[in-house]
Amino acid sequence: MAKDLAAIAKAKKIEYFLISFVDLLGHLRAKLVPARAIKGMQKEGAGFAGFAAWLDMTPAHPDLFAIPDPDSLIQLPWKPEVAWLASDLWMNGKQLEASPRVVLKRQIAAATKKGHRIKTGVECEFFLTTPSGDMVSDPADTQEKPCYDQSALMRRYDVIRDICDAMLALRWNPYQNDHEDANGQFEMNWDYADALVTADRHTFFKYMAKTIAENHGYRATFMPKPFSHLTGNGCHAHVSVWDKDGAKNLFLNKRDDMGLSTLAYNFLGGVLKSADSLAAIFVPTVNSYKRIDASVTSSGATWSPNAITYSGNNRTHMVRVPDAGRFELRLMDGASNPYLLQAGIMAAGADGIANKRDPGPPLDINMYTEQHKLKKVRKLPANLLDAIRLFDKNKIARNAFGDEFVDSYVKLKAAEWHRYTKQISPWERETTFDC
Repeated sequence: MAKDLAAIAKAKKIEYFLISFVDLLGHLRAKLVPARAIKGMQKEGAGFAGFAAWLDMTPAHPDLFAIPDPDSLIQLPWKPEVAWLASDLWMNGKQLEASPRVVLKRQIAAATKKGHRIKTGVECEFFLTTPSGDMVSDPADTQEKPCYDQSALMRRYDVIRDICDAMLALRWNPYQNDHEDANGQFEMNWDYADALVTADRHTFFKYMAKTIAENHGYRATFMPKPFSHLTGNGCHAHVSVWDKDGAKNLFLNKRDDMGLSTLAYNFLGGVLKSADSLAAIFVPTVNSYKRIDASVTSSGATWSPNAITYSGNNRTHMVRVPDAGRFELRLMDGASNPYLLQAGIMAAGADGIANKRDPGPPLDINMYTEQHKLKKVRKLPANLLDAIRLFDKNKIARNAFGDEFVDSYVKLKAAEWHRYTKQISPWERETTFDC
């Protein structure tokens, strides 16, 4: 029996609901619905014009309906009379193939049929800047190596505490907050969960961090590379596969040197196989490629991969194995769509399991200083256009997500690339004006 949102509203004194969805380019959309109307909205959905969001539609398309998932309900800790709901998109009585949350749910359903339950966690990095975004919010945050700087962390205690307190109230079990490797950069961690729960929380976390930062007079940005001389914003994903009841970690093998099972290695092999082809959803913006192919930052390292390799507890590789029974994907960045991030991992991993892909031996070198010693190493795409082209041609993505989704995503991302190429940058004028 579905949860009755009208009854929940009465019991929890909710006056309004944000019925939300994330479009193909990762933008959070919503309608604010009074509690008196939620009963009908739960059944029929909130209506939207699809052309008004990034969903590859025209003004002639019929209404799009966002049907809320009651299990996703989050009561805003700082405004408890409002509750947020993630939604699935429907049109003409059918789920929308190109809806990111629907794409993820279909990957979950495919995994469930095989007796697999995917559990993931994400590490969201963000900058606190001035309202204009031109500089970091703390003028005293100037250390060359600012990572874990206690003084800089505590100067932004009020905003970090408010975000962490909100996660505590929501029972996400946050367990650490730190000042990251760049000046003005922070990371906040909470417990891993089922992939859909993590994606919903990831979506809400970005909204929550931005809102609370604004309440303190700052601006939070998850932009992959907002400052050229500083480390960019990653969104590392930790992954493991469990049995259908969530009781047994199927990635765990204590007899293996790295603590991974054959299933885990096959999953990893799939991730490595598709990393370049799925970069278009893992690192989805023009700016993303200024993070993964960056020069050395002021701290001395970018902490970002540019090649497709894995290792043990070594942060210079695209994938590291920090503990037995799980691994960390370090490719993703702050611009990644929370639902497509999870769906991409699951699709790549499922292909690896189905085809028993071998990831090869791990590499135990510093990829920032010794990569030139490798005779053969696959590189990640150099820019968004290359990534789009690889994604468009990738059979694994098309088999997993369907042609409708892939074609729509490629169309919108190609248009984004062309909008970018029409811009004339200050660098171009400086270097070629007098040529």
